Amino acid sequence: MKCIIGLGNPGRKYKKTRHNIGFMVIEELLQRHHWKLNQTKFNGKYALENLNGERVVLLKPQTFMNLSGEAIKPLLEFYKIDIKDILIVYDDLDLPTGKIRLREKGGHGGHNGIRSTIDQLGTKEFKRLRIGVGRPVGHTPVVNHVLGPFTKSERDEADLSIQKSADACEAWLKKPFVDVMNEFNQ
Repeated sequence: MKCIIGLGNPGRKYKKTRHNIGFMVIEELLQRHHWKLNQTKFNGKYALENLNGERVVLLKPQTFMNLSGEAIKPLLEFYKIDIKDILIVYDDLDLPTGKIRLREKGGHGGHNGIRSTIDQLGTKEFKRLRIGVGRPVGHTPVVNHVLGPFTKSERDEADLSIQKSADACEAWLKKPFVDVMNEFNQ
């Protein structure tokens, strides 16, 4: 069983913000396969489905970004999902809008959702799909940038990165992660 986790903040207020791009990838996967987040447990909303002969859980933590690990850990424990079988999808300030990067492990890089996940799981050894949201321009505070929507000029690139990220998630259900990294990291 594999688990794809999109990070974000619950509620309409945050729906279209840069910080919610992980949620947007989960929504894209749900739409592609006509699935629904029909389970609510462990401080998260999730779907438990089958794709390409692989059992998969799609999770959107409902704890707010800074406490993401509090939804991830109990779900993994309940379904006995190994750390090597999770992929966490989230926004990254250090990548330009439209770029994606897959990694097998790493630190939190200042991302509080990943920090919470590392703290809860007790390891940095989990797969990640980072989606660029760019750095704020001028004197815009980082929090305002990530909790704001994409600009009109960024929207097309953001939409493409969501599509590419969903493609990468689907590829991971069929082949080794290193092959997915080679295909999607550019």
